[in-house]
Amino acid sequence: MTDSKKPEILITGAGGALAQEVIDRVRDQYHVVLVDFRRRVQFDEDMSSYRVEYNKRGFEDIFRKHNIEAVIHLGRMGLYESTHRNRYNHNVLGTQRLLDLCHKYDVQQVIVLSTYFVYGASPYNPALLTEEYPLKASELTMDLVDSVELENLANIYLWKYPELNISILRPCNIAGPGVLNSMSLLLSSNYAPVLVGFSPMMQFIHVEDMAQAIVLAFEKNQPGVYNVANDDWVSYQDAVIQCGCNRVFIPSVPEGLPRRISKTVGWKGWPEYLINYYKYPVIIDGSLFKNTFGFKPKRSLADIFAHYKEKKEMGIL
Repeated sequence: MTDSKKPEILITGAGGALAQEVIDRVRDQYHVVLVDFRRRVQFDEDMSSYRVEYNKRGFEDIFRKHNIEAVIHLGRMGLYESTHRNRYNHNVLGTQRLLDLCHKYDVQQVIVLSTYFVYGASPYNPALLTEEYPLKASELTMDLVDSVELENLANIYLWKYPELNISILRPCNIAGPGVLNSMSLLLSSNYAPVLVGFSPMMQFIHVEDMAQAIVLAFEKNQPGVYNVANDDWVSYQDAVIQCGCNRVFIPSVPEGLPRRISKTVGWKGWPEYLINYYKYPVIIDGSLFKNTFGFKPKRSLADIFAHYKEKKEMGIL
């Protein structure tokens, strides 16, 4: 039974590790409505759970049945999970449907999870990327078009419908227990490819800290676009060494060779369209989010890397 005394919030991508960390932090104060397009998520009986795609008719039924006050949209289809067309349909057109329903049913707040990938990896990037820097990822690879278009769409709704109170979060690499993005898959493996002559600086945020950042953005409700990162970074090769990975050196010339190798081998953690992110640093400035929401990460880089190294030592990964 739904507790009518609690305000209701909807969380997409409820089966993911990040979403479950968020759910644990809001479940006492809110009735949580869980949505995942992959599977029906089993949580406590006092939560409502649905397996549905955003473009399906049944998705609107959820808004009819529940008095949704806020949406935390974490249900993006990962870069390695499907084809470019399917990702576009889910991430862009599906998000548009979600935002339209939020407007139609008077949702009061929306949190949208984006990614630092939208900036694009280029040798011409400044040392620190602020939120005002152009999103160039789609100019460099078509495989990131859906990530940029999702952001552009959320920005349109941010300004067109200010009553939705949309906050767009662009985190650096999210890592830690249960995370299944491309970087986490790479750090989980025994062998990590590295480009000869390259070891860009990278940023990482623990999944627990990212969940806390999302909850802060939700509770304080300051609409806008925010980078989310801690104040520390490390070179890519140092990161894989600290995670206990054996480095596999890949020739960086001729230019197209690393992509051909990646495509041939089929590394999910090192897909061909992300090769430039292992060549050039993409360091984001998280000071706006930190100052606006009082964000203080609790987990260090050592904590993050220790998780992957310990799993390898235990023979779990």
